[in-house]
Formats: sequence, structure tokens, C-alpha cells
Amino acid sequence: MNKKELIYLLFLGLSVSACKVQQVAQNAIKPAIITEPVKYDTDDPAIWINKADPSKSIVIGTDKDADGALYVFDLQGKIIQDKVVRGLQRPNNVDLAYGLKLNGKPTDIAITTERMTHKLRIFSVPDMKPVDNGGIPVFEGETEAEYRDLMGISIYTAKDGKMYAIVGRKTGPTTGGYLWQYLLGDDGTGNVKATLVRKFGEYSGKKEIESIAVDNELGYIYYSDEQTGVRQYYADPEKGNQQLAIFGTTGFKVDHEGISIYKLDGKTGYILVSDQGANRFQIFSREGTKENPFEHRLLKIADVQATQSDGSDVVNVPLNDTFKHGLFVVMSDDKTFHYYRWEDIAGKELKVKK
Repeated sequence: MNKKELIYLLFLGLSVSACKVQQVAQNAIKPAIITEPVKYDTDDPAIWINKADPSKSIVIGTDKDADGALYVFDLQGKIIQDKVVRGLQRPNNVDLAYGLKLNGKPTDIAITTERMTHKLRIFSVPDMKPVDNGGIPVFEGETEAEYRDLMGISIYTAKDGKMYAIVGRKTGPTTGGYLWQYLLGDDGTGNVKATLVRKFGEYSGKKEIESIAVDNELGYIYYSDEQTGVRQYYADPEKGNQQLAIFGTTGFKVDHEGISIYKLDGKTGYILVSDQGANRFQIFSREGTKENPFEHRLLKIADVQATQSDGSDVVNVPLNDTFKHGLFVVMSDDKTFHYYRWEDIAGKELKVKK
């Protein structure tokens, strides 16, 4: 083989590879809306539903930097500048919940993990005013490197109305107790206090645990043990710390990341897990099988145009003429969040909530 033939073959191989990449991009599901960019680095979103007027619902997303922020977007992807919370020290993940009693009044809250201060920062929604008295320290007493560097957060609202924050970190013990769970309440001044109620959760030690999601109706916690799988536990601290399941242990390109739960009714639906390195979501059954209530079957793989996605969130209610069957929000590493129609994600393989 002469030099010209070798160059031609190399060029041909590169051209075929480029075509394959282009084909994947063409087949990826297109977002209905891409938000305006944040300043530094998007990481995780949460969707707040305005129950009085769903069309005025908002998306809250983290901008992960030492000079970070919680950004607030409308359903058209525009930044609502007067609601953006700036000056946060590397906010990582965010979650929200409805109706925590503060000063005797039900208050919707958003919680973000502020990694550099080792604190939870909590804000009332939708006005985005602080209700945390400057922040709540967590993982107190831990001395190992990065054991207090906050990452994941999810809120569990129990059927009796009690509200808990489940908090993750950059690294932790492989002998159990990676996640810490705190009971939230009023500190007597209208600010939130957090009381530690349990430490739980296995960890492979391979990389880290960032994404955490809670199924309030069924009472389960799911979290991504990156490069290992998705682990499932009871959300009620009284039900113990035994692992119920681990799934998605094969077929992921690199990291298991953002987890979202689309609910068809009180018991059925879908668990969406970001397959970060492949720019896609693997979608599993929310319900188990008759033989095993904790067996989550892989139902579909959805390629998306969002790249290297860490965090995501989904709701199942109609919001406006664009999002008639729910909204799926996905972080993309180009400083934006992508809004997808649920019916586009579902395609012909999955259902939409009636």
C-alpha cells in the first residue's frame, strides 16, 4: 500500500465516523425551547408548577461556580432577572417542594446545595427570598477530604406532611451512610431548620453520587451511583436502610446522572436516567413486575440534543399550548437548559398522562 492509498483509507474512515455522528444528531429528539444561557455552568433544574395558572410556572436552575446563582426561567426559556439569586458559592443541585409550614403558612421552597460553604440554601418560591437564616450546615463532624462538599439534593414529602431533605456529597464512605436525611421544619422565626434523622446508602467508590430523586407517592428514594447503577431505598426513615434494588447496571456509556420520574398515576410511570456520555436518557418502568416489585425494566432509550446532561426534572401536567402533556427539562453543557415536550420523549413506545 502506498502513501496515497493509506491517506485515502484514513480519510474514508474519518468520513464514515463523521457521518455516524451526524446521523445520531439528526435522530436526536429536538427540544421545543432552549433557555437563555447562564453565566458559567448549568448543572441541575427543578420545575415549579403555578397551580393557580400553570402557564406561569417557572424553571429554577443552578449555575455552578464559586460566583454562582440560582437562575429562574419562564416557560419560554427567558431569564426572569429579578428572581435570580446571585452570590452563591458553587450551587450544585436544586429541588423544590410544596407547602412547608413557615410562620404557620404553607410555603413552597427551593433547596440548593452550596458546595463551598457545606450548607443548604433555601428560598421561598416563587419570590425566591431566603428562608434559611443564611444557610444550614450539613454533614457536620465529617473530616475526610470532600466528605462535606455538597452535591445532590432531593426533598421527600411524606403522606403525614413531614418534609425531609436527602443530601449527597462529592465522596463518602463505602461502608454505608453516604446520604444523610434531615427533617425540615420551622425554627420558630419563620426560617427553616434541619434535624438529622438518618445516614444511609451504599456507595461503590467508583466515582461519586450526585443525582437523587424521590417518589413521594410510592415512598422511594433513587440515586445514581455513577458508573455502577441506580440504587433504590425506602424514603421513610422508619422503614430501615436496606437497599431494595439496583438497576441500570449495564449499557451506560460512562456516568449515571440525572434522575426524573414521570407519573402516569399513583403507581405507574417511568424513571428517566441520564446516560451522560451518550447524550441520551435510559427510561425504566416506575412500577415493578408481579414477581418482583423492585424490578425496573428498560423500556426505551431516548437520544436528546442536550449534551453531557447532569440534571433533569419532569412534570406530568399540562402547562400551556406548547407543553400539553408535561415538560421534561434537561441540563446541557453549553450553559443552557433544554425544554422537551413529554410526547416527544414518549414517542410511540411510552404513554402520556390523560
